[in-house]
Amino acid sequence: MKHPHSALDVQLLRVLVTLVAERSVSRTAARLNQTQPAVSTALRKLRELCNDALLVRERSGMVPTERALQLREHALAALAQIDAMRAGPARFEPAHSTQTFHVASPDYLAMGFLGGVVERVRREAPRARLEVHPLAADYDYEQALADGHLDIVIGNWPQPPQRLHLSLLLEDELVCLASRHNPLVERGLTLDSYLAAAHVVPAPYSRQQRGVVETFLAARRLSRDARVVVPYFEVAPYLLVDSDLLFTTARHFALHFARSLPLAVLPLPIEFPRMRFYQLWHERSQQQPSHRWLRSLLTDAASRLAAPADGNAAG
Repeated sequence: MKHPHSALDVQLLRVLVTLVAERSVSRTAARLNQTQPAVSTALRKLRELCNDALLVRERSGMVPTERALQLREHALAALAQIDAMRAGPARFEPAHSTQTFHVASPDYLAMGFLGGVVERVRREAPRARLEVHPLAADYDYEQALADGHLDIVIGNWPQPPQRLHLSLLLEDELVCLASRHNPLVERGLTLDSYLAAAHVVPAPYSRQQRGVVETFLAARRLSRDARVVVPYFEVAPYLLVDSDLLFTTARHFALHFARSLPLAVLPLPIEFPRMRFYQLWHERSQQQPSHRWLRSLLTDAASRLAAPADGNAAG
């Protein structure tokens, strides 16, 4: 007689892990790129195999049972072992790899960074796939790394999470970006004029931490006028062209847009700490050869962003 658990295949394990994390059939389907009926069928099969409801409905929505939480830990361990088996030999050969790499990042690194990453991937691993995922305040990137849904997360946290491995990608100074027609370009920024000006600021991508600028100012009991909040860093420079707004950002990002838009790069009137951009990854990927190759590639692409100043950037 066939043992009932022999039907518990890899796909069902992945559905189980994702269902417990998402607590929703529709969100699980979207995350796994499957249809809702397929996930519903998988959930029904899991309930039969595990002899447990796994997800039950309460007023707040679907919640996992205690049995589901226990099974999730076993499923994660099993998937990690399966991934290790599928990784093949210890030596990674990019030219022959068909692996899909998942990197999550806000868009605060200039597009030259992503362009450099894509160029290297296409040249060294032409059969591999690269998926770039956005970060948002409600996205649990630490769990996504632990579950294997992400390989790398890039960020510039004032205090990076200590539960993950990390390495420094880039260190850059903060500057102010403004329209060339902004009167402050001619007069120069003072601390008072900087704090009194209207600023465009990006929405935070982490619930746990404030941005570098707000953290620094708050520590000194200072605040700026965040008049316009945008969801994407790349939107901000275009809002400066015909307005009196200021945008505080990394020098490499500011110079990238000052080359193509009528914008000026101004030194800040107060010495902010330098921005540090990190890549984070989970212990499960620490020794994986393909992951080490990816981390090296990202580090190299970031190092190429450290460009010298463009002479008179405010002109």
